[in-house]
Parts: sequence; C-alpha cells; structure tokens
Amino acid sequence: MTLTNRWYCVFGGVLMNLCLGAFYGWSLFVPALQRDLSINREQASNIFSIAIAVFALFFLIGGRLQDKKGPYMVSLIGSVLFGIGFLLTSRATTLEQMYLAFGLVTGAGAGFGYVTPIGVVAKWFPDRRGLVVGISVGAFGAGSAVLGPIMPGLIADLGWRSVMLGLGAVYFVATVVGAQFLKNPPPGWQPAGWKPSATSAAATRGGDYAPLEMLGTAHFWRLLVAYALGASAGLMVISQLVPYSQVAIPGVGATLAGTSVTIGAFGNTAGRILSGWLSDSMGRVKTLSLMVLVSAIVLPLLGRVDSLILLWPLLFVVYYCYGTQLSLYASTTADFFGAKNLGTNYGLVFLAWGAAGILGPKLGGRLFDQFQNYTRAFDIAAVFLLIAFAIIFTLRPPQREAQAVAAPAAAPAGR
Repeated sequence: MTLTNRWYCVFGGVLMNLCLGAFYGWSLFVPALQRDLSINREQASNIFSIAIAVFALFFLIGGRLQDKKGPYMVSLIGSVLFGIGFLLTSRATTLEQMYLAFGLVTGAGAGFGYVTPIGVVAKWFPDRRGLVVGISVGAFGAGSAVLGPIMPGLIADLGWRSVMLGLGAVYFVATVVGAQFLKNPPPGWQPAGWKPSATSAAATRGGDYAPLEMLGTAHFWRLLVAYALGASAGLMVISQLVPYSQVAIPGVGATLAGTSVTIGAFGNTAGRILSGWLSDSMGRVKTLSLMVLVSAIVLPLLGRVDSLILLWPLLFVVYYCYGTQLSLYASTTADFFGAKNLGTNYGLVFLAWGAAGILGPKLGGRLFDQFQNYTRAFDIAAVFLLIAFAIIFTLRPPQREAQAVAAPAAAPAGR
C-alpha cells in the first residue's frame, strides 16, 4: 500500500493501540484469576509485572528491527503474538503457565505492536509531533475504556477464559488491519512549507544520535531514572485498580468497581493527547514536570478516599498525569536525540517503563498483602514522583552542531 495521506498512519496506529491497550484492563480479571488459580494479590501482580517487563524488552527489539526493516513486519509480528498470547492465557491452568502465556507471549506481542506507531507518526509529523504521538499512544490508554463497563458482567456470565479467548480473536483481526497503514515516509521528508519553530529548532539542535551516542549522554540516564520512578506510580494503580476500588469503597460491586477502569482510561487518554498538544507550545520538559508534580500531590489523597465522589476525580487526575509521561517521554526522546533512530533510542528509554512495571505493581501487591490497604504503597509512590520531578525539572536538550539533513522529499497530497 502506498500512503497518499499522512493521517492514514495515525489511523493505523490508533487502531492497533486501542487493542494493545487491553493491558490496562488487567485488573478486571484479577478477582476471577485469584479465585480460579488460588493465588494471592502479589502473585497476580507478578503476572502483570512480567508482561510489562517483556513488553519493554520487545519494544526495544522491535524498535531496532523497525529502524532496519521498517514498521510493517514488526507490527504484523506483534499482531500474531498478541492474539496467540490471549489464546494461550485463556487455556492456562497454573501460575507458571500464566507467566508464560500472558507475561511472555502477550507482552512480546504488545511490545512489537506498540513501538511501530510511535516511530512512524513522529517521522510523518515533525510539525505536530507532540499532538500526533499523543493521539497514537492515547489510543493505548483508551483501550481499556470500553472494557470497564462490560467486562465484569461478561466475566461473571461467561467466565474469564471465554472472555479472554474472544478478546484475543477480535484484537488479532483489528491489529492486522491497523498494521497495513504503518509505513515510513521517504528519508528526509518534511511537510511542504514547514519550518521548525524556535522551540522545535532549539530542541533538535543536536541532530540525530546513534544509540551508542545517546547512551553516552547524561540526558539519557536522567530520562531513564525519572521515567522509571514516575511510571511506577501509575502502573501500581493500574495493576491493582479494580481490587483497590473494592477495598477503598466498602460494599462496591464488581461492575461499579469496573467503572473505575473506564474513568482511568479517559484520564490516561486525555493526558496523552492534551499534554502532547500542550507540550508543542509550552515545551516538553515544562509540561512533563508539571504533571509529575501534580501526580505526587494527588496520589496520597487517592490512598485515603472512601467514596466514589472523591475516588473518580482523583483517579482521573492520577491517570492523566501517568498518560502524560507515556506521551511526552516519547516526544522528548525524538526532540533530544532525533527521529532517525527513534525506534531504538526510545526503546532504550522505554526500558524504564519495564522496570517500573516490576517495581510499582509488585510493591503495591506486597504492601496490600501485608497491610490490607494501599495507603502506604501510594505514599511511597508519591515519593518516587517527587524524585522524578527533581530529576527532570532542570533537564535541557543536549547541544551539539546540527548534522547535515538530507534534502526534503515532496510532501504527500492531503497532508
């Protein structure tokens, strides 16, 4: 397929990430899994943590492969693995099988699938990078929105295994369709008549960094540590959300608790898109720092609520700030180190998210098993966020002489 309109790739990325975003509906299955497999909260969290860690690892592998072979093959492999992972998960009967099926296979498929839209849209939209990366990854955040209201009832009526199998079939078909639209622009392509703004020019003054060059900068390591600490707070909440809602609000049913997933998904999506749009004018670091600080203030309050009236708006804010990080760390990596090697470079930065997926959920599950509440866990996560804020608040783009840029190719029609 030959792209004639660069917005097609955004559509493909949105369709793919809507499916991959089922990851964020994981907590909907936790109560049924605990009963069926006779596992505790920490063990259920470990399944999610393994999936997140594998996701991040295969995001890096997929990014490297995408830089060499292009996005289509990588996204197609991701589609197949993601669908097979759901199938195998629906047949798992032991904790170890869950680790392999959902943790390894589904996690690998999600990593391959998620990396492709980010690199593609960042290259097609240097003029609106924050917005379109936000839209693309925002779909990942929105993927669980439709699951929240309907999954508890379906799981109760059909069983979690049947629901998991059905989702796998739907997601396989949809992600294969989305993959057809993910194509890179010609090398050096720019929109017709576009000139970088002063802010954009300053951010990209260093040109394109090779992965090893990026690893030699302090900027990379600061992004890595801040990302790991900041994302661990959001992933702690995401992995525990439905059981947390049932503990925080005594007497709340599974369906009403599932609504918390939808509220969180709306916040996650809004943060990725709106903060991405805001960062195009306000700046990535300023926007990112602000939202990390807001999350550090709100998260301890979330650990102390006892009514839905307070739970839902606080939950929306925490998810909004978390979604901001998933959008802006990708855009910041492109700004700081260039779009040419973004698949590999952001894959390396994204390893922080994998570490966060181990730290946050495991800490939250262990402290719940010990204290039967999440207050201490959320307080510790808030400290992580404050440290992340301190790291990134003073971060500025790396500076070096700009590299020569290839002559721009012609812009496609209908841009």
